[in-house]
Amino acid sequence: MYHPFSVAETTKTAWHIFRKNFVTIIVYSIISFILLSILAVLTEFIITSDSFTAKMVISFILIFVQAYTTLGLYKLIFTVIDSEYYEFEFSQVLPAIKMIFSYLIVIFLLAFLITSFHFLMVRIDDYPNIQTLIQDIFAIIGLAFALRTMFFITFIVDDNSGPFESLQQSFQLTSGYFFKVLTMLIIILVLIALPAILSQYYPLISITIIFTYPFVNIILAVTYRKLVYSHQDVDDDIAETN
Repeated sequence: MYHPFSVAETTKTAWHIFRKNFVTIIVYSIISFILLSILAVLTEFIITSDSFTAKMVISFILIFVQAYTTLGLYKLIFTVIDSEYYEFEFSQVLPAIKMIFSYLIVIFLLAFLITSFHFLMVRIDDYPNIQTLIQDIFAIIGLAFALRTMFFITFIVDDNSGPFESLQQSFQLTSGYFFKVLTMLIIILVLIALPAILSQYYPLISITIIFTYPFVNIILAVTYRKLVYSHQDVDDDIAETN
């Protein structure tokens, strides 16, 4: 039967998926974490050298691998959701090159906007009142924009959408669900921020990122699917897995 979007049910479904596919998801998360850690160490080592070319090459590799592992995680999440009653092959969780470039285009676009805003703020350092006003306005606009575009990656992976198409689809998906999406975002931020804060006092807690990172992405993927069902007014298949 049709289920309207529910924050509680979405979180419960995400936990059900995470618990049922715990080993598969955690193994992927650990491998990704180790790979990115090794590349990060290599980056720090090479950055101390004077070779600009070496710095650019290793930085690009790090960005590419980060994009590949992130998209791969979402492919894995959607695969375990859609393949609940049958076995899936490893090739099904490998992201296509088009997905990687679509993802990177959006990331670089967002980075460009943030960098441009930073330069604007620097240029008006002599006008602190105006600077504060602009920062407050853009903080509100930035939050609204983040909420409306937070599902671009799910469209890239699940719908094979292009970079700008995925942003447009995310805007359409979140239409009419602003406060519910905001609630889901707050839940995600708490799950990310709490271990980060506690790890400052108890460093071993930082290891929990291996668990919290995939879980918050499962929450995002399930939220996306449930919003799609709500817009289409069709049976909520994910909810039936509870």
